Amino acid sequence: MLKEFKTFIAQGNVLDLAVGVVIGAAFGKITTSLVEDIINPILGLIIGGVDFTQLKIVLKEAVDKTPEVSIKYGNFIQTLIQFVIIALVIFMIVKAANRLRLSESQKKPE
Repeated sequence: MLKEFKTFIAQGNVLDLAVGVVIGAAFGKITTSLVEDIINPILGLIIGGVDFTQLKIVLKEAVDKTPEVSIKYGNFIQTLIQFVIIALVIFMIVKAANRLRLSESQKKPE
């Protein structure tokens, strides 16, 4: 069983997946910074200085030590922007890879 496990772990697919997960996590941090530090301030300036993270609908005000109950739709907007940016970048990467693959397949062997 241990030998089979070592073989499974050493397979290219598992290692590729692990590398993909690590790179994906790092890419997520970059995208989060892009949205929070660059795009949101620009959008906030365009729409009159609104900070997306502060947008919310208060359902019940805070009373003494009881915190307020609110719908924080600003965080949702921020997450939605991050998703669109990630999807766009992935689309561009896949499109470039397909174009490269197509040009490689059209080259004649020498």
